[in-house]
Amino acid sequence: MRSSSSRRSTSHRRTPHAPRRTAAVALAGVAALIAAAVQSGTATAAPQKAPSAASKANPGSEPVRLTPAQRAALIREADADKAEAAKNLGLGAKEKLVVRDVLRDRDGTLHTRYERTYDGLPVLGGDLVVQSTKADATESVVKATRAAIEPATTKAAVPAAKARQQAVAAGKAEDAKSPAVNREPRKVIWAANGKPAVAYETVVGGFQHDGTPQELHVVTDATTGEKLYAWEAIENGTGNTVYSGTVDLTTTQSGSAYNLTDGARGNHKTYNLNRGTSGTGTLFSGSDDVWGNGSPSDLESAAADAHYGAALTWDYYKNVHGRSGIRGDGVAAYSRVHYGNNYVNAFWSDSCFCMTYGDGSGNANPLTSIDVAAHEMTHGLTSNTAGLNYSGESGGLNEATSDIFGATVEFYAKNSSDVGDYLIGEEIDINGDGTPLRHMDKPSKDGSSKDAWYSGIGSIDVHYSSGPANHFFYLLSEGSGTKTINGVTYDSPTSDGLPVTGIGRDKAEKIWFRALTTKFTSTTNYAGARTGTLAATGELYGTDSAEYKAVQDAWAGVNVGARSGGGGGGGTSFENTADVAIPDRGAAVTSPVTVSGRTGNAPSDLQVAVDIVHTYIGDLQVQLVAPDGTAYTLKGYGTGGSADNIATTYTVNASSEAANGVWQLRVQDNAARDTGYISSWKLTFP
Repeated sequence: MRSSSSRRSTSHRRTPHAPRRTAAVALAGVAALIAAAVQSGTATAAPQKAPSAASKANPGSEPVRLTPAQRAALIREADADKAEAAKNLGLGAKEKLVVRDVLRDRDGTLHTRYERTYDGLPVLGGDLVVQSTKADATESVVKATRAAIEPATTKAAVPAAKARQQAVAAGKAEDAKSPAVNREPRKVIWAANGKPAVAYETVVGGFQHDGTPQELHVVTDATTGEKLYAWEAIENGTGNTVYSGTVDLTTTQSGSAYNLTDGARGNHKTYNLNRGTSGTGTLFSGSDDVWGNGSPSDLESAAADAHYGAALTWDYYKNVHGRSGIRGDGVAAYSRVHYGNNYVNAFWSDSCFCMTYGDGSGNANPLTSIDVAAHEMTHGLTSNTAGLNYSGESGGLNEATSDIFGATVEFYAKNSSDVGDYLIGEEIDINGDGTPLRHMDKPSKDGSSKDAWYSGIGSIDVHYSSGPANHFFYLLSEGSGTKTINGVTYDSPTSDGLPVTGIGRDKAEKIWFRALTTKFTSTTNYAGARTGTLAATGELYGTDSAEYKAVQDAWAGVNVGARSGGGGGGGTSFENTADVAIPDRGAAVTSPVTVSGRTGNAPSDLQVAVDIVHTYIGDLQVQLVAPDGTAYTLKGYGTGGSADNIATTYTVNASSEAANGVWQLRVQDNAARDTGYISSWKLTFP
């Protein structure tokens, strides 16, 4: 049966260059927060300002709702300018840019996302985002790696066959069923961690241990044969529906029959795999326009859920964030339901550009609720924007992004049968006892997820390392403590025991979306997520806003960085107040600080307060140099435009460095005509 209430429904791009003495735009200072922040690693910028009253979003920083044709035109323009962009970014002669996406804000700011190649080889972990204003007055660059792409060689010393063997062995080690290579080794430059090196990337197919299709990417060092990395590309996750009641669906009539094709939303289609595990399946069709009877025993019921969830998610991204489809090109993914037999999961696959849903234990609880559908579709969004690697801390952020927008789509739906909440998968009863799959207010309630960040969190399953980001989003939206929302009672703690005041879900979701689409890269970790969300907040609400303070405090509440104003338990500081002149277009100068009396390594949230007097900060590169000589870039050359002076506190993940020893602030002026000096700087160990 299908519901009787259902209905059918048949600018010139500027290159990333900052001309000298161009007037700075109002938010120029925000660019300095992120320009040199390497999302995979070490330095994260976090200027700390006093909060003000809650503010409205800066309308100029809202994204433009581009039509597919407008987006395609911007991509063509970016593609035409990519050689000049590479030159302005200082890339090497063998490096080339590949345009992946372009977004535009209402004030004309462009966010251009690139992949890189080196000597014709794809650079995995070489992606970057360039932000440039309409007037080209300021720019910022966020890179997945801070390392120069200068591999010792592009020639392989080991044969591709060895990489092939290693990849299949990696699949077997994961208890995969029938692992076999489905994409032969290709030569790449691996730059996602450590020094860039020539490598092979091999993709292994088959099935994971639970019956999920496998698409395991294995990276092998082409010089030594060593396995460097591996990640899984399959990302788990109208009608009388099983979970959402009777709802309207957009379908298509063909002759005397109807089918589940949504012509209003990029021609999204819903297919029946009928317990199969491969292929597209059969498009749902029938002689009437009524789908399902609300029971899992009617195969059309789960189809109605999936079709409805896809429509809601499409509408949410278009109406709330101005994005037309997962890729922004107006083209829909498709859905497959009734995958396998008793399959207790759902997943997104880039290779088919589709969402797939199992029917749960006993084929009685299809995984097609609103939040699950939005979760899986969001994996596609993440893949086509930040491209967060599905492993380590970036994998946890990938999963959290799907949980976050799974929840926001559920709130957006305003469906009385499945009301909005901060519980993930509460309708599908995946645990068999009525409990949800995940709790955003206190992730550890599921028995495995983590409430807060710790140094080893990147080594656990991504569904559990997602906890701190889920918890952050809840705290940012609703605040800490006990409260009841839509009939659900929450009691959210903080890792430092201090309260967090929420700013509301509407603002929190805009901050996370902007960070995902304009600040995050494939290697973003938790420190980088803090940097990215602060930068996004600064652009939307200002760095002196209550929203900016709340983002700092919410991250501190999950043990990522310090509280606003440096609060959260005090700390020990070491300072140098001696003036150090900065030569105009001269050699780098340093100012030392000696740290003593500490034990072990420096913290992951080392505070670096910098006070530099200078008449054009765009000329400056500012670095923190650890006792062993490792340099952490706080601000890169070319950021900050024509603004005067730097008075900023940065947060640096220095947990790999010994705390005691001589630390240095290193500053270099890279252009002529402007002068200044280091006034003071301070290290604070929280």
